[in-house]
Amino acid sequence: MMTLDDYNFENKQALIRVDFNVPLNENFEVTDTTRIEAAKPTITKVLEDGGSVVLMSHLGRPEGKEEKFSLKHIVAKVSEIIGVQVKFAEDCVDDEAQKASDELANGEILLLENLRFHPEEKKGDENFAEKLVQHGDCYINDAFGTAHRAHASTTVVAKYFNEKCFGYLLAKEIESLQEVLDSDDKVTAILGGAKVSSKITVIENILDKVDHLIIGGGMTFTFIKAQGGKVGNSLVEEDKLDLALEILEKAKAKNVQVHLPKDAIIADAFANDANTKITAINEIPEGWMGLDVGPETLIDFDKVVLNSAKILWNGPLGVFEMENFAKGTISLGNSIAQATKNGAFSLVGGGDSVAAVKQFGFEDKVSYVSTGGGAMLEMLEGKTLPGIAAIKNA
Repeated sequence: MMTLDDYNFENKQALIRVDFNVPLNENFEVTDTTRIEAAKPTITKVLEDGGSVVLMSHLGRPEGKEEKFSLKHIVAKVSEIIGVQVKFAEDCVDDEAQKASDELANGEILLLENLRFHPEEKKGDENFAEKLVQHGDCYINDAFGTAHRAHASTTVVAKYFNEKCFGYLLAKEIESLQEVLDSDDKVTAILGGAKVSSKITVIENILDKVDHLIIGGGMTFTFIKAQGGKVGNSLVEEDKLDLALEILEKAKAKNVQVHLPKDAIIADAFANDANTKITAINEIPEGWMGLDVGPETLIDFDKVVLNSAKILWNGPLGVFEMENFAKGTISLGNSIAQATKNGAFSLVGGGDSVAAVKQFGFEDKVSYVSTGGGAMLEMLEGKTLPGIAAIKNA
């Protein structure tokens, strides 16, 4: 399969699907530029070859054309990060947009207005896709965050181009996931977060690929209660108790060691200033709830992580947004950082884990931080992502 480096973009106009779905504050200023910075190497490659670039993206979930979701708000920030004054089209498929892209000179960048201002984008509409196709000679998909959506800009447009490839970011995302999923080394998966239900298919799919499975976060208590433990007022999915036992059985049958917390930091209310104490994970009294893992658990988890060659982390161990229940997640981050320093490959993905990694300064201490939560989960579930298939199966 052709990669970005196999192409020379001299005198060519590349239509690039980027993921500029970035957070904005009340003054419409970009508060986190990670996704823009992540797209820069792909854009720069085309420009340095002597080509031009038309960028398309969505922002938020607009109902029709909503001013607050206009990509015009990010033009200045994109220009600053790329180092080129970006032009802006106030629509993505009208005559004005077409004129702007037709007049684009080599070395120039045009950003099209929010794709989702047109309902046809999410419907994967052919006519809409054909209009987008007019903006480029070749197509690059660099938006991992939307690769699991069969939208017009991510999947349908690809079939109209002979020359198409992944951008550097999307290629790196796929490579990092495969590094973990196709590994012969000892792989440890750490799954946290609130609910078992959102991670069932992930757990079932990765059991064949991991040696150790660490479970933390709110979903812990469904497993503990299923085994007869007392969990007080902790979060439990009552309808998933049998499933939790089934998962443990399957893991055992596949020689996967499952590590559940031994102790918890419990609180008498869901608040940072609640009264707290440490108890065994299966002896939480009524009126109390587990909001973080305890010190014994962290010693256990640290040992497992430090003995791993490949580490996948998806989901925090506790309610890290509250300072008093962030210790578990921070400690795990430190363990993963140390393992990475010792030569392990560590991949972090999923909204909350990524937020924690950034908040506590682990971003540069792990091997790779994935930019797409939903897309990463679907790849871990073993699904074929339409945005990836559209280019791979060319």
